[in-house]
Amino acid sequence: MNYTLAELAQKLGAKVSGDETVTVSSLATLEGAQAGQIAFLANSKYRQSLAGTGASAVILSEDTLADCPTNALVMANPYMGYALVAQLLDSTPAPAKDIHASAVIDESADIGENVTIGANSVISAGVTLANGVSIGAGCFIGENAVIGENTRLWANVSVYHQVRMGQDCLVQSGSVIGSDGFGYAPNQGQWLKIPQLGTVVVGDRVEIGASTTIDRGALENTVIGDGVILDNQVQIAHNVIIGDNTAVAGCSVIAGSAVIGKNCTIAGMVAINGHMEIADGCVFTGRAMVTKAIKEPGVYSSGMPCMPNKEWNKTNARIKKLDQMAQRIKTLEKELAEIKK
Repeated sequence: MNYTLAELAQKLGAKVSGDETVTVSSLATLEGAQAGQIAFLANSKYRQSLAGTGASAVILSEDTLADCPTNALVMANPYMGYALVAQLLDSTPAPAKDIHASAVIDESADIGENVTIGANSVISAGVTLANGVSIGAGCFIGENAVIGENTRLWANVSVYHQVRMGQDCLVQSGSVIGSDGFGYAPNQGQWLKIPQLGTVVVGDRVEIGASTTIDRGALENTVIGDGVILDNQVQIAHNVIIGDNTAVAGCSVIAGSAVIGKNCTIAGMVAINGHMEIADGCVFTGRAMVTKAIKEPGVYSSGMPCMPNKEWNKTNARIKKLDQMAQRIKTLEKELAEIKK
């Protein structure tokens, strides 16, 4: 697929600097770009690569235009421009191209128009696949599940019974939606399984990374809001509610019945305890451990940065003496107060 700079400028709301008839067909980095490709500059630390780029055009902001040796698309947010051009030039194939002969589809399933289903996929009784749904090879869709228009599932995704997914969602390979929550009751030294009777409700425009697991609710539902993005290997426990447009990075864990607000950003390897609420607009940096409710938006951290082993050993030795040090400080404060009197 080819676009002239004039066509791209119209779609991006950008301004052309240079020859607007130049055609590009793919994206590349500033350093790796060649003729016929378009690059972008959104981070000032890559500005030094601009002068030597071989790109036919570069997406950049007004303040870097003077350093550009080639044609440019000028806009206030070059990174958004890059994302939009990537969508236009995306060559990713569909998860499936038709309904494969080896797919097993129950006769009671409601299959919409332009639905594609890959090899060896199973579509169970009562399933609804809306118009434009694409199901990759080896997927399992459980009884009475509903998948909204234009939602795409890559290979080997499992969607359990009664799960409801909105439209324009994307689920990467190996993800499991609607598996049992971790519900057990202690019984004379053994664990008695509690059937999970709720389901998972996924909103519109949700993206779910590879090998991510979303548990179904125990009684009420697990709910993923509109526009939520979940990275690879994220664990969402039963009855969690995630607000619209929240982002969760890889290997993070959200325990049961936690309520996460809208427009939150949860970095990698964050752990959030269950049965508490997180306000809208919170940001948690990597490896944060969230053990109590957060009522105000802001940036929260607790993970300890990496350091040389010798420094860590010294720090760890001092951590073990913190209680003793606190008692000494308390004693010194009392003595100081007596002296001041």
